[in-house]
Amino acid sequence: MKLIFARMAIAALMAAGTAGAAQAADHEIRMLNKGEKGMMVFEPAFIAAQPGDTIRFIAADKGHNAETIKGMLPDGAEAFKGKINEEIAYTVEMEGVYGIKCAPHYGMGMVAVISVGAPVNAAAAQAVKHPGKAKGVFEELIGHAVAAN
Repeated sequence: MKLIFARMAIAALMAAGTAGAAQAADHEIRMLNKGEKGMMVFEPAFIAAQPGDTIRFIAADKGHNAETIKGMLPDGAEAFKGKINEEIAYTVEMEGVYGIKCAPHYGMGMVAVISVGAPVNAAAAQAVKHPGKAKGVFEELIGHAVAAN
């Protein structure tokens, strides 16, 4: 009898662990020379995610990277910096807005926003200064994050 209860407890724990893992999603963002919104873009440029989701930056075209922007991360979130022409995967853990750039094409507006749960740091992210076209693109993308909540 004890063996049956032990097996049932183990099965319940395994099912709970599997259910948690099944909830996490994978999202892909392609780094492109030309996309639907023009030249030098992340596609899509906006992702709505949940804590535990993984974002994969796909090097679809050469000459790009993906990296976080100082001041555009939720408190406690870890920054990352991918290498040029390299795919990178990043798991988002904290709720908030994550600002991403392609370093060589930042001023051209090659930026993205990942919104995880509530955009708790949206005001701080909006206050960050950006070069060239990136400013307008970020205004639109952070607006999506705020409007979604």
